[in-house]
Amino acid sequence: MITRRAALLAGAAVAAMPRLARAADGYVLEPKKSMARLAPDDRPETAIWGYNGTVPGPELRIPQGETLNATLRNGIDQPTTIHWHGIRIDNAMDGVTALTQDPVNPGETFDYRFKAPDAGTFWYHPHNRTWEQMARGLYGPLIVEEAEPPAYDRDLVLMLDDWRLNDDAQIDEDSFGSLRDWSHAGRLGNWPTMNGSPQPEYAVKRNERLRLRILNTANASVLVLRLDGMSAHIVAYDGMPVPPQPLDSTFIMAPAQRIDLIADVTGDKPALMLAGRENFRACSFPVTGEARKVPLTDPLVLPPNPLDTAIDGKDALRKTLTIGGGAMGGMAEARIGGFGAAYRGEDPVEGVLPLRTLAQEHNLVWALNGIAGMPLEPLFKASLGQTVIVKLVNEGRWPHAMHFHGHHFRETKPGAPWRDTILLNPRETKEVAFVADNPGRWMLHCHMLEHQAGGMGTWFEVA
Repeated sequence: MITRRAALLAGAAVAAMPRLARAADGYVLEPKKSMARLAPDDRPETAIWGYNGTVPGPELRIPQGETLNATLRNGIDQPTTIHWHGIRIDNAMDGVTALTQDPVNPGETFDYRFKAPDAGTFWYHPHNRTWEQMARGLYGPLIVEEAEPPAYDRDLVLMLDDWRLNDDAQIDEDSFGSLRDWSHAGRLGNWPTMNGSPQPEYAVKRNERLRLRILNTANASVLVLRLDGMSAHIVAYDGMPVPPQPLDSTFIMAPAQRIDLIADVTGDKPALMLAGRENFRACSFPVTGEARKVPLTDPLVLPPNPLDTAIDGKDALRKTLTIGGGAMGGMAEARIGGFGAAYRGEDPVEGVLPLRTLAQEHNLVWALNGIAGMPLEPLFKASLGQTVIVKLVNEGRWPHAMHFHGHHFRETKPGAPWRDTILLNPRETKEVAFVADNPGRWMLHCHMLEHQAGGMGTWFEVA
């Protein structure tokens, strides 16, 4: 296997995020097989799947409140969809196989059309065999721009991923579907990239002000990051603005989470570091010249989004979601959710099955409220505009990144930010609340993608 330590010898290629021109009739996104320079120059290029042949896929940008038109043209040999992660979208456009649409077969197309109500940092990826298709490179950024953003010199999108590569710098295909991954932490990589490149450099100027949009696109890795050589403030989580908070230490990002920083270049050797045991440099910002004599003093506040924040705890619908299973989790048995069988026109599996049978015959190793996989009935049905409070209980030994589709939520504690994905550590309980203001059927799942495939998926309905 390729190792992270080998990346210290990598070249300093400058990686530019490809931006797709917005045509009058919309974007075209075609997942297809391609090659990418993920590893250093002394290793072969890697065979990947990428939207329009690149990894990450093209950067899409639209103004807040406008409609995005995007045609998916499937150029791979598996059915696929596009999920627009974090956008409070029309339900029919959410891209979840069976729940909101049929998968798009090879050679076929599907037209996505939706309005983007919120400004912020979002992204797109498949929602069919996500655990494989994302691990092969299918993801890209969707940026919704504010009409009046705060002052900064440059806007940089930084998509962090980790790949599982073999010694020939090729994706380790033999480990796809590994029940060991599915029942443990998920598919953890051994080779990190930033915007599809090993340790890229982005030239900056002293006292230049940057907006850094950082996304964790890894299948399962929880990233601990540190920004050196810059004075930074956190201004948004998962696309939702927060009052500016000084960034003075490491910060943690679960899979699918995003963070927006506004950062002034103040040091001699700025870099974004993976602050684990290896203290790995994800990318660097060589200083070339001076933007101004002193940093800007303009306000950093992002304008608010039109999110309904009126949480009504008194008349709220309350539900508990208990996570069971996984290695050393103590789950002895579970019932198989019948949603997938019903979608395929099959009879659902009846009764409660022991964990060994679930794993060996059905590749299921996790359960939510005792049900492994998508249930026939929703976790809850909420009325439009009703407050929903969900207690998330992790009974197992592994972390989970719980993602709610179609809505943003916040923990029921003072000052908690609005998010669409929350990290739940082993043996941890968190309570979240949101206003069910988006009608339709919405998925709720773990964004450690192997956990979702192994049983950690359910859904809720807003009437």
